[in-house]
Amino acid sequence: MGMSVLYEAVVFLAAAVIAVPVFKRLGIGAVLGYLMAGVCIGPWGLALIVDVENILHFAELGVALLLFVIGLELQPARLWALRRPVFGYGAAQLASTGLLLTFGGMALGLPLATAVIVGLALSLSSTAFVLQLLAERKELTTHHGRLSFAILLFQDLAAIP
Repeated sequence: MGMSVLYEAVVFLAAAVIAVPVFKRLGIGAVLGYLMAGVCIGPWGLALIVDVENILHFAELGVALLLFVIGLELQPARLWALRRPVFGYGAAQLASTGLLLTFGGMALGLPLATAVIVGLALSLSSTAFVLQLLAERKELTTHHGRLSFAILLFQDLAAIP
């Protein structure tokens, strides 16, 4: 058991050390490097990692650490200043995208309830992915960076129910 965890940790680190610099050098970004590294070492790639249930704990830990870092950087004053964009633009984005995707699902023959669930689920973005890209490009403090953050924050709140 201990050797398995050590092996997986070494494989993850090696894949990241190889893929991320390559993707950054190509101007694509570190997040896509991490994703491609995961695809390459996973069961449908080189199969260096095959027990996906076992590595789920690594992923959960990564998400928990990311949320912790986001929480540390989120000051109450900044959150209060973003309340209008969070609930205005965030709600508008989720409603419009969800509605559009719901109609698309219904056009493909899905029942209304299923189309609504699929439409709302697909209208959510990956906070980790987008924030990392904005941070790499040093755009978090720009106007569109703040609006993106507000929309992502609303999506995170909407995903809770």
